[in-house]
Amino acid sequence: MKIASLLQTGGPFYSLEFFPPADKAQWPDFLGVVDSLRGLSPAFVSITYGAGGNSSEKTLDLTRALADKGLVTMPHLTCLGSSPEGVRDFLDKLAGSGVENVLALRGDPPKGRPLFPEQRHFSHAADLVRFIRTEFPPFGIGVAAYLTPHPESASFAEDRQATKAKLDAGGDFAISQLFFDHREYFEYVAQMRALGMTKPILPGVLPIQSLDALRRILSLSGCNIPAKLYLALEETQRTGGPAAVREAGIRHAVNQIRCLLKGGAPGIHLYTLNKTAVCLRIAEAVGSLR
Repeated sequence: MKIASLLQTGGPFYSLEFFPPADKAQWPDFLGVVDSLRGLSPAFVSITYGAGGNSSEKTLDLTRALADKGLVTMPHLTCLGSSPEGVRDFLDKLAGSGVENVLALRGDPPKGRPLFPEQRHFSHAADLVRFIRTEFPPFGIGVAAYLTPHPESASFAEDRQATKAKLDAGGDFAISQLFFDHREYFEYVAQMRALGMTKPILPGVLPIQSLDALRRILSLSGCNIPAKLYLALEETQRTGGPAAVREAGIRHAVNQIRCLLKGGAPGIHLYTLNKTAVCLRIAEAVGSLR
């Protein structure tokens, strides 16, 4: 089923993001994580895709495995440095497996390689969206939204126009990158509506599980965190250690989700980090979404 159709049936709902384990020997444990989180009745699940396509086969194999479990699946697809033939082959394989959705991303080059490699058929995510919509029109297409502008955007306005370009090119909906202040999400939605964009925008929520992991994610993503929250987490680490930070992170995610739902967000896209216990605790504390 196309995710765009699911979004029209009303909500709210959870959707879940997973990443392929590096070692195939870990796949049984990973599939066990997925089974444990099926109790959240996710509207769909997404599977990440490595920079430069270096884990595309893992993404494809796990997408098939989750689709076989009856889950609506949406693999990520990055395009930077890819050829039309490579993208077409990946999408052909997805279609052959009965998968009907894809998250279209530009992606980043592998470490040590130039931002724009010689293969420049796809310089921006909008190019990929346009290609999919033209050559694979039945596919549902999601795109990424940056509440804090993408590091390469010169301004908030330029960033919002870039997201609009992806949706105008054929994207059905957007999923936000992680953020920690629910007000940023509603401000972003208002800005996109002012540009005439009415397609759904799902908030992406990342539970904070440790300060080290948080710092690493912030450095990689270019996202930010309210200073008051970050300082509170540092104090929690000093007085209570890593376990206390994890508990504080769970409380913050629960409050964030409650505020998002109260404000009318269509659903919650949960960045699971393949962690069962944390996600289940958050869902239990939030309570039923319906």
